Formats: sequence, C-alpha cells, structure tokens
Amino acid sequence: MSVDPMAYEAQFFGFTPQTCVLRVYIAFQDYLFEMMLLVEGVMLKKLDSIPGCKISPPQLRKCTERFLLFMKEHFDKLFSMMEEVLLQLVLNIPKNVLLPEDRVQEQYPYSKEEFQALQDELQQLQQQCRAEAAAEQQLRAELEEQKAVKAELEKILQCFDGLENICREHGAGNFKESFALLTQSSKKLQDVLKDVKEKSRKMKLHDQLM
Repeated sequence: MSVDPMAYEAQFFGFTPQTCVLRVYIAFQDYLFEMMLLVEGVMLKKLDSIPGCKISPPQLRKCTERFLLFMKEHFDKLFSMMEEVLLQLVLNIPKNVLLPEDRVQEQYPYSKEEFQALQDELQQLQQQCRAEAAAEQQLRAELEEQKAVKAELEKILQCFDGLENICREHGAGNFKESFALLTQSSKKLQDVLKDVKEKSRKMKLHDQLM
C-alpha cells in the first residue's frame, strides 16, 4: 500500500485514500471467503447425493483451502493494480488544484519568513494581552483594597464624630483637646505602671536573695 500520507486528499474527502482502499480490499476478501464457504456447502450436498462417492468432508476442505489460496494470490495481484489506479487517478488531487478553503492562500501568498514574522508578532500580542490582563486584575484588587480601607476610615470618622458629640453633651469642650489630654494621661499611667512593675521585680529579686 502507498506510504504517501496524501494529506491534501484527506482534507478534501475527510478520510485518507489509503484507508478507503484498505476497506475495499477487506470487503472483497471477506466476500471471497464467504463465497468459498458457500461453494463448499453446495459441493458437500452434491457429494452426499452421489452413490459410492469416496471424497470425505476433510478432503473437500483441503481442496477448498488450496483453491482459496490460489484465488487469494491472484486477487492480491489484481488488487495491487486496482489500488494503483484508485490512488493515482480516482482519489488523487492534482498538484495544480486548490481546494476552495485554500484559495485565499493564492490571493495572499506568504513566504516562510513572512509567515514566521506573523507568528512572532502574534505571540508578542498574546503576551501583551496576558500582561495587560494581569495588570488589570492587580488594579482591581488594589481598588477593592482601597474600598475596604475607605470603609474602615469612614467607620473611624463616625466613631470620632460620636465621641465629639458625647464630649459636647457633657461639656468637655473641644474633642481634639480632650483627646490630647486623654493621650497624655494614658502615657503617664503607662509610665507609672511600668515603674510599679520594675519595683515589684526588684522586690521579688531581693526576697529571693534574702
């Protein structure tokens, strides 16, 4: 069988010509085997009806197999010629024929170098698209983060507004001044607490030494 891939023919027919020829060969071969079995069955019936016939079924089967081998050898020779005719004259697309979907290549021909340049440009554009998509995703994440921070800041401002309103209701004056005093008092308390902890540590150390 031909080793030519015949890719252009496969594109047009939807199957490779070699596959078509092989299926035809298998169909003819199966038909030949079935025909020989049918002939053998008819001969067995005829022999049974002949008085004194000394040909047994095994002997008839050997004769059938020899005849089948003879027929197959001649069939293969004939089919090889038919295969050549099918592949060259029936299932072959001439080199000067273009399929309808390939005629655009005739109108806009490209060399290998031009095609490679287009491939490189396409790859660069794909990389740029992926980079822009990644940058857009990062910007969206930053925007969501900014929205979350803004919401937290608005909550803090609302809290400060509430504290300022409470200070005004209790005559504490300016909230900023009160907050500054509160911060200073908190710092003093932290210093006192730190001093107490240090003195307590020294006293425990002194008790251990005693």
